Amino acid sequence: MNQPFIVNISADWYAIMERKRMNLFVIPTVLLTSVTLLVNPILSLCILCFPLLRQENRYLLLANMLFTDMLFLAINLAMVSCNSMGLYMPHWLCEFMKLSMVMTYSTSVLTITLMVVDTYVAVRWPLRYKEILPPSRARKIIMSLWVMAAVCPVSLLVMFEVVMGKDKQSRPVCLVLIALHSLEQKMKVGIHFYFIIVVSLCTALIVYCYIHLYIITKTSGIWRSRYSRARMTLLAHTLLLMMYFVPALVFAVELALLKRTLDDVGVWINLVNMCVLMLLPRCCTPYLYILRYREIYKTFQHVLWKKRHQSQRSAA
Repeated sequence: MNQPFIVNISADWYAIMERKRMNLFVIPTVLLTSVTLLVNPILSLCILCFPLLRQENRYLLLANMLFTDMLFLAINLAMVSCNSMGLYMPHWLCEFMKLSMVMTYSTSVLTITLMVVDTYVAVRWPLRYKEILPPSRARKIIMSLWVMAAVCPVSLLVMFEVVMGKDKQSRPVCLVLIALHSLEQKMKVGIHFYFIIVVSLCTALIVYCYIHLYIITKTSGIWRSRYSRARMTLLAHTLLLMMYFVPALVFAVELALLKRTLDDVGVWINLVNMCVLMLLPRCCTPYLYILRYREIYKTFQHVLWKKRHQSQRSAA
């Protein structure tokens, strides 16, 4: 396997996109990214600037997820836009974007898993919760999440550079999928299995925590009402978790399909995944937490009112 293979498959990929007018997928990408970035910065500011929210682990984890999602959305929008126009970006820029995209997506998945674990610990050991997970320890855990999330893409980048050798030609399409496919062709290893294993482990941990949470709280009466707050919160969080994890499984399917042949269906699945499925949970997350948590909702209202009052005073 050599560099011309990557250039050829990238050229074929862009030809299919142009022939089938699939570059129009940039429109939902721009819309969903814009809707999310309207709220995420303000919500992150609410958490980080108000001590009462900043001292709670669940809000620290939420702020980390919002920040990670903002980075992911910016990188994804840049990548989709460049690919839709067939821009030959510099090799180092393409590698940086691919590494950043995998790292931010992995951090989001690990953070949302840790949020479930944090809820489980708070309910399972309520009197010792502050001792087990103080805010200082939560910050260290968040930093370790970033390190863990960086290990996989950095190792893949090193292997990819070794496979490429010194020939580093620009390509019309910059995609993590094509880079991993080139590694699979060279190493004869099913890299998509690693994505399935990681998602399966995180899912198993989340299911375990939710089952034990139900067992612990079923005698408290919070599940008796069909439309209780606990039941609705569990349903909303379950849907959100599914939306975060499904794109990783779809990506594994894409890798498996690309091993057979490159066709219109494979390109279409990749664009739906990148431009819609990966963005939907990030679009829903800030609005869900604003509606479900009173502290965030009141702080969010306060920040908006303060900004509006300042703008009116400056205009006057």
